[in-house]
This record gives sequence, structure tokens and C-alpha cells, in this order.
Amino acid sequence: MLDPAAMMFASPELSRLFSPPQAIQRMLDVEAALARAEAAAGIIPPEAARAIGAQCQAVFYDADTLYRDAIGAASPAVPLVRMLTARVGGGAARFVHWGATSQDIIDTAMVLQIRDALGLLGARLREIGGTCAGLAERYRRTPMAGRTLLQQAVPITFGLKAARWLGLVTRSAERLTAVRPSLLVVQFGGAAGTLASLGPEGLRVMELLAAELRLGVPALPWHAERDRIAALGAALGIVSGAMGKIATDLALLSQTEVGEVVPAPGRGGRSSAMPHKRNPVDATAALAACRLALAAVPVVFYGMLQEHERAAGGWQAEWRAVPDLFRFAGGSADAVARALGGLAADERRMAANLALGGGQIMAEALTVALADRVGRDAAYRLVEAACERAAGAGAELRDAAEADEQIRAALPDDAIARALDPTRYVGSAGAFIDRALAEFHATQAAEAGGREP
Repeated sequence: MLDPAAMMFASPELSRLFSPPQAIQRMLDVEAALARAEAAAGIIPPEAARAIGAQCQAVFYDADTLYRDAIGAASPAVPLVRMLTARVGGGAARFVHWGATSQDIIDTAMVLQIRDALGLLGARLREIGGTCAGLAERYRRTPMAGRTLLQQAVPITFGLKAARWLGLVTRSAERLTAVRPSLLVVQFGGAAGTLASLGPEGLRVMELLAAELRLGVPALPWHAERDRIAALGAALGIVSGAMGKIATDLALLSQTEVGEVVPAPGRGGRSSAMPHKRNPVDATAALAACRLALAAVPVVFYGMLQEHERAAGGWQAEWRAVPDLFRFAGGSADAVARALGGLAADERRMAANLALGGGQIMAEALTVALADRVGRDAAYRLVEAACERAAGAGAELRDAAEADEQIRAALPDDAIARALDPTRYVGSAGAFIDRALAEFHATQAAEAGGREP
């Protein structure tokens, strides 16, 4: 279980999916499905499968006792199988867990949890994508300062910024979709991945078990080959980083000195000491959750270093790392969804910030306009000198440009004014917004149609 401080930044829904009772239920689901598969293959009696299935309900088992007993076995499946066997009793008890190993049960149970978790997280990303798409459409023509290295660079639009968030979210969701086919497969190999205890029926039981659980069938068991889990870890890490990028932008845009976004009513957190402050609490929570999720990624990758046919420590560490990745990736997405919900652009503040520095944000635009007449190098030098004069005098770049004989000789006043108009220098922003929207809607349509984008 997570401590209360960690739960502040975790997704409640995903935390429930990976809670001890849910983990127990999923292991029991696998045990019940295995019994049905083996009965269908003629390996165990049908009445034994029914007796086993009747006891595969998590409410019959005390999670605290089970996980306390798991310490001595270094596996929760060992005490669970013992408890399940005792509850089944009679002649059917000897068919519990027939031909399986603990890792078969734990891995397949985790895959079932992952399948549910991918559905929840994917739905949240689609929600965020829809919000970003709405912002991109609404503010597609709203100019603002583009910033590089935290300095004003050239104008962009707020719609383009939202479209870039949208593209990031769309690709993140696609990555989660892409890992599903290779990841959502059954794990069934017996003691060392040969299924020797089931004789010639091993592959048939694997296929029947997969069908019972609606999972794919891998080419062979993957006990010590954890590339599937590593791919999931990478995808979840990227989702977390994507949420962190959006949250970083929102936190910076809400700074007092910037003030270009307005959170939804009630979403700014009050300071405990300073009554005037409205802190970016959702962006802050998203960033905290992002860092907690990313901290679990290396654990998953180190888990690929496994010994022979079964790992000593690397696999077991996944039991905490994978749930934490989902909990905190989901927590970051939840916080970003809250931060974006009802978000509005302060267009007056954006316009005011564009005018900071005496219009020098338009220096590149003026250089481009001049370059057609005098060449790029000469244009750059003329504009650089005009910027220095304007900065030194505390004047506008337009005044400095109009006072420069060489610039005026190349560009008449109206051409200088046009070159220094931020709304005329957003390039292909509109086209890029359209492309991001098209990509998002195509992905949505593909998912609605039940196929991969």
C-alpha cells in the first residue's frame, strides 16, 4: 500500500486496480481459468475445475495474512496456492495449480491488471487530447511570445502551443496502443519454461488458458525475457514526461511576470501565508507525479538483467515498479486534465508581453524583410545595430528602424510596420494546428473503429 503522501499524487482509479485485493483476485482469476483450460484438455476432471473456480474469490482470503506469509516465500502466489488448496479440499485439491509455476500466475495476473490499466489511462489521455484540441481551435489566431531558452524569440499563437501539447498527447496514447499486442499475452511455462509436467498437452493448455482470459498466445514463455515489461515501462515513462512538459508550460505561463493563462475558477490554490497568491496546484501535482513515475522506469529496465530461466530480484522488483508507474503516470495525467479543464488565455496579457522589449521580438521578421533587398548578412547587421540603439535609448525597435537611413532606403515605412506586426509573422502555425488536429481525430476514429491507428 502507498503512504498518504504518495497517494496525493497517484491516480485513485489506477491505485485501486493495483491494490492487494485486486492483485489477489487477478491471481485467482488465472488459477480458475487454468483449471477450466486443463479440464477442457482432459487433464483434470471437470468437477475439479468447478470446485477450484468456486473458491477463486478474493473475499475468501485475508490480504494482510497472505502478504505477511509471502515474505517467507518471496512470492504471494505460494501462500495463495496453499490457501486455495485448503479451501478446495477433497479430491479436487490436488489439481490446484496443476502444471503451473508461481511466475505463471503472477505474470499473467499482472498482464490482466495492465490491460485494465491501459484502458483507463488511454481514456484519460483521450480526454486531455480533446481539451487540447479545443484550445488549439479556440486560440488558433491568438498571438503570443514564443520562448526559447526562457527568452522571447518570435511570435507564435496560443493555439499552436496547445496543438503541440495535443501532438505530444496523441503520440503518447499511440505508444500505449502499440505495446498492447506483444504485452497482453499469457505467461505459462511451468517450472523452467518447458511445460514438461503437462506432457504433449502443454501447448494446448497454454492456448486454452489464453482463450479463457482473452489474452494472446506468445511464441514461448517469457519468464526471464522482460522486453515486454520494459517496453511498457518506456511507454509509461514517456506518458509521464509528456504530462510533465504540459505542466511545466502551465506553471511558467502562470507566473506573475508572465500571467498568460487563467486557470478554471477554483483551481488556483491559496497560499497558507500570502492571501494574494493563487498557486498552480494542478501543474505542481502533475510535476510531482511525473517525477515519481520516472523514478520507477530504471527499476523496470534493470529488471531485464535476469539470471538463466528465472530471476532472483529483478522480476520481483517489478511488482512494485509497474504499479507505481501506472499510479503516478495516471496521477500526472489526472492533474493535467484538471489544470487544462476550463483553462483560458489572457489575450491582453499575451499582447502586452509581445510588446515587451520595445518590439524586439520582431527582429527576425525585420531581418527577413530586409534580406530580400540587401542580403541576409547585411540585413542581420542592420537589425542588430538598430536593436542595440533601441535598447540603449529605451526606444521601440520600429523607431530605431525608421531612423536608420539604410533600412529606410530598403524598406518604406509601411513595409517596416508590416514586418513588425506580430500577427503577420506566425508562419505555418495554422497549418501545423490543422495537422495536429487531423492526427488526433484520425487516432480517435481508428480507436472507435476497433483497430489500431
